[in-house]
Amino acid sequence: MFSNRLTKFATVAFAATLLAGSAGTAFADTPWQEDHPRREEVNNRLNNQDRRINQERREGEISRGQARQLHREDRHIRNEERRMAARDGGHITRADQRILNRQENHVSRQIGR
Repeated sequence: MFSNRLTKFATVAFAATLLAGSAGTAFADTPWQEDHPRREEVNNRLNNQDRRINQERREGEISRGQARQLHREDRHIRNEERRMAARDGGHITRADQRILNRQENHVSRQIGR
């Protein structure tokens, strides 16, 4: 009886330790992400849009040409983000981020129309 409780306790404690350890690393930012939160957000949106474009293309919602054009627009936004960051010591300003977000919104609305 005591052995059963001890085994259950050890199992629960081990599972909790694993869960806590994995949760801590799942949400940990890299130093670059911590130092460049605006760039991180812009780039995450671009990556998400890239996945959406590919998914819509696979599902036949958009043509190959439309997908190519949307990817081209995303590349333009990514290059503009890099140019903006180069101007400001590796960071983008709030105004820069607003401009990039508007451009991303425009592309996002075109995906899967």
